[in-house]
Amino acid sequence: MPLALFALTLSAFAIGTTEFVIVGLIPTMAQDLNVSLPSAGLLVSLYALGVAVGAPVLTALTGKWNRKQVLLTVMSLFVIGNMLAWQAPGYNTLIFARILTGLAHGVFFSIGSTIATGLVPKEKAASAIAIMFTGLTVALVTGVPLGTYIGQTFGWQATFLTVALLGLIAVLGSWILVPNDLKQPPTTTLSSQLKVLTQPRLLLVYAITALGYGGTFIAFTFLAPILQQQAGFGSNAIGLIMLVYGVSVAIGNIWGGKMADKMGPIKALTIIFSGLATVLVIFNFTAVHPIAAVATILVWGAFAFGNVPGLQVYVVKQAEKYTPDAVDVASGLNIAAFNVGIALGAWGGGLIVAKAGLMHTPWVGAMIVGGALALTRLSGYLDKQKQNMSDQKRLACDKL
Repeated sequence: MPLALFALTLSAFAIGTTEFVIVGLIPTMAQDLNVSLPSAGLLVSLYALGVAVGAPVLTALTGKWNRKQVLLTVMSLFVIGNMLAWQAPGYNTLIFARILTGLAHGVFFSIGSTIATGLVPKEKAASAIAIMFTGLTVALVTGVPLGTYIGQTFGWQATFLTVALLGLIAVLGSWILVPNDLKQPPTTTLSSQLKVLTQPRLLLVYAITALGYGGTFIAFTFLAPILQQQAGFGSNAIGLIMLVYGVSVAIGNIWGGKMADKMGPIKALTIIFSGLATVLVIFNFTAVHPIAAVATILVWGAFAFGNVPGLQVYVVKQAEKYTPDAVDVASGLNIAAFNVGIALGAWGGGLIVAKAGLMHTPWVGAMIVGGALALTRLSGYLDKQKQNMSDQKRLACDKL
């Protein structure tokens, strides 16, 4: 594999770290910035909103640009956003920095797969994409807990400085290693994306994604204060617990992918959403017991991210049926749906914390995931209806 691919992987690692590390630092940042926990939670929501906007809109607007130039521009924007967060004099500046960084994130993952496949022979395309996305998995396993530890030990500003330096190394690596003459893919226009958004069956999948992924973030955004206030963990222990969560996420991602391949996305998502809703309900009771809380979080991580492969596979299958000329666009919009879910989940969790208290977030999250489960079953039912109609037409044609 070319060295340029590892520059992309480092970029993905830095981006994954900066997106999720904030969860472990929310109590520290809320206290230091003199804001409430819900206000600190908005740092998660607005970042995800930046990703959701950046992925479809900015990717379309930069569609005719040279791919390497787009890559260097968005990663430079990522570095600037994190440097601004490092030096932020107050909450408002930090909000702006998070939105800026989220916009860069959205564009990077929209073009990253195209660049990765352009670096290798066609038969190695899938492996190239897998290597690049390994950066995200490694970020959850090592980057987030390490960033949390740095923030707890040296101040949250040090975490953003560290991520900015990683991003700078990735920019330099991409500048030196990524070739200038990458093949230019077909331009993704806003009109083609709007066409995808007129398909009810694809909108149903996006709703499943937003609810199924967003439901867990109602509670996950406020995991650190829950562990401190309910289970009695010290701030230094949060980084270690995030490591446990990251390992379970990596396992869940692989497990969820294999399950979706083996039994199909609908059956796999039914099991995963049922398990996730159950774990969130159980966490209401185990959060006050340190050992039980960590054990629940270990299972939670596997279910929370186990749905990602199944949702991506399912949206591609639906796009092949309903928008066969815009499959990549449909897949990209599902990434935006994930981040819409994160944004709404973190925002909704903040409202719950402000109005009712921390420990109402897990069971409300379970109800939202239950909504995703209901929509999944509905989509599966509609699939069967369509298949039955196709079978009946085929039989009628055979009789003729």
